[in-house]
Amino acid sequence: MVLSPTQNGPSAPTEERIASVLAAVPRQILIDGRWRSAATDDKLTVTDPSTGRRLLDVADARASDGIAALTAATSAFPEWSRRSPRERSDLLRSAYELLLERDEDFALLIALEMGKPFREAQSEVEYAADFLRWFSEEAVRLHGRTGLNPAGTGRMSVTRYPVGPCFLVTPWNFPLAMATRKLAPALASGCTAVIKPAEATPLTTLLFASLLEEAGTPPGVVNVIVTSRPADVSEPIIRDPRLRKLSFTGSTGTGRRLMEQAAPGVLRLSMELGGNAPFLVFDDADLDAAVVGAMQAKFRNTGQACTAANRFFVQRGVAEGFVARIVAEVDRFSLGAGTDPNTDIGPLIDTRSVEKVDRLIRDAVACGAELMYGTGPVPGEGTFYSPTVLTEVPRTAAILREEIFGPVLPIVVFDEEAEAVELANDTEYGLAAYAFTTDLARGQRMVDSIEAGMIGINTGVISDAAAPFGGWKQSGLGREGGVEGIEEYTQLKYSLTSHH
Repeated sequence: MVLSPTQNGPSAPTEERIASVLAAVPRQILIDGRWRSAATDDKLTVTDPSTGRRLLDVADARASDGIAALTAATSAFPEWSRRSPRERSDLLRSAYELLLERDEDFALLIALEMGKPFREAQSEVEYAADFLRWFSEEAVRLHGRTGLNPAGTGRMSVTRYPVGPCFLVTPWNFPLAMATRKLAPALASGCTAVIKPAEATPLTTLLFASLLEEAGTPPGVVNVIVTSRPADVSEPIIRDPRLRKLSFTGSTGTGRRLMEQAAPGVLRLSMELGGNAPFLVFDDADLDAAVVGAMQAKFRNTGQACTAANRFFVQRGVAEGFVARIVAEVDRFSLGAGTDPNTDIGPLIDTRSVEKVDRLIRDAVACGAELMYGTGPVPGEGTFYSPTVLTEVPRTAAILREEIFGPVLPIVVFDEEAEAVELANDTEYGLAAYAFTTDLARGQRMVDSIEAGMIGINTGVISDAAAPFGGWKQSGLGREGGVEGIEEYTQLKYSLTSHH
């Protein structure tokens, strides 16, 4: 493992380049088409987790700002919902093209405020843009159905309508892709929105909102509030009877609280919550492919993804070879700032995350796990943690129960297929799963038997704008992406026209 990236690859951005990108970011909140200060004129400081350096101070919203944003979204809804599907489609297509023109700026901004390795930040921009393109296409394909009723006495019609003003709460780990994954289907269906990015990474959303303005989004259709007091600001919005939908991506614990707040209003909910993805490697797997998939599924975004593989179950016959190859791959990683194009592993988002990862590793070792690779927190500036590989992890270890959200790969050996399935399903979560086998029948058995909303067979990357993203059990409700994604922002109306 290299603690500072090599210097023989692409060069890091200059201070002038960084300053130019930061200068383009709005520093206020957006309400009804106007960028303005928060009610109390307070500021929130955004820092680079790679260095701890201050990036920008932005407006820090209060509850009254949130209600003002909802008022704007409510006022804009009637006119926006009457816009033709083609108009909404064209606007999203325009936003897609503008985003691709500025992909390097957005990638650099993501790397700055989140610490994401720059190459991965570029991939996130492409992924985020795909949602704009996909839902620009789906905007004109919101179909209902019609036909005679069974009795033949009238004609039934089922039509989709936009659900209304939406509150969209996005996480810090994919600050652009999670914004487009929620905003694109909302706008495509005719809904208006208040979006609240995570306080750690609001800059990307603020810049994206200005891009949407340039694409032609009318005032009030998209409103942005940034706050250091998310609970105080969010609850009044959720409890307001004018709100009709809540979409949240974050922890299961926070999701439960928001669902309780949404219950009195019987809000439509999309909840993309925690994950604890199993990664199964069978004796007949292509081991080279399994190692590549493991690197993708585990260490993408420094392990800070809800789809990250958390629990590696490897059949005994290939366990020794798998561990040796994994350790060799991890040893090649370069740690460094997200803005350095040579970085493989960036920082964790904050010191609390470092402390959590360290606690889980120490607990696992205390329970009997063997530390095969890793040195713990990295000294110096930034919130870095050494990539870590654990073997012989007992089922009692907390690391197999809790979502890690860090660069830690814990391995458990199994003997029989049924044991692997039992281990995979031994969690209250059910978001993603991965399995590597060359036996097609076994692969299909894994699809059928693993309790998860998404599963990759012989691949470590499963996310796609054209696919429904979401989980089973306590990993959430609803789906984002795919045909299903726009349906989450619509409600059905059935009508019967009598022949008499």
